[in-house]
Amino acid sequence: MRSNSTFSERELDRIIEMAWEDRTPFEAILYQFNISEKEVIILMRKNLKEKSFKLWRKRVQSGVSQKHLKKRNPEINRFKCSRQRSISGNKISKR
Repeated sequence: MRSNSTFSERELDRIIEMAWEDRTPFEAILYQFNISEKEVIILMRKNLKEKSFKLWRKRVQSGVSQKHLKKRNPEINRFKCSRQRSISGNKISKR
């Protein structure tokens, strides 16, 4: 796993943002940042307050979240909203 220090602050913020968003699957984070679901969980544990982390984990595991592609509606075949700025590979579009 890449340590937090190998991610820029902007990348770290983006990973946390993507992990927090229910509709962004772990596969999208893997594709963009090359870190697994297990590594995202470790990263979230290190960077969130304990209560926030527990709430996030509960939500992800409860089935409310669509963090896993298998839980999503099969008609959804994209990683991001059509209105979201484009993301290519491991780079975040300029703002």
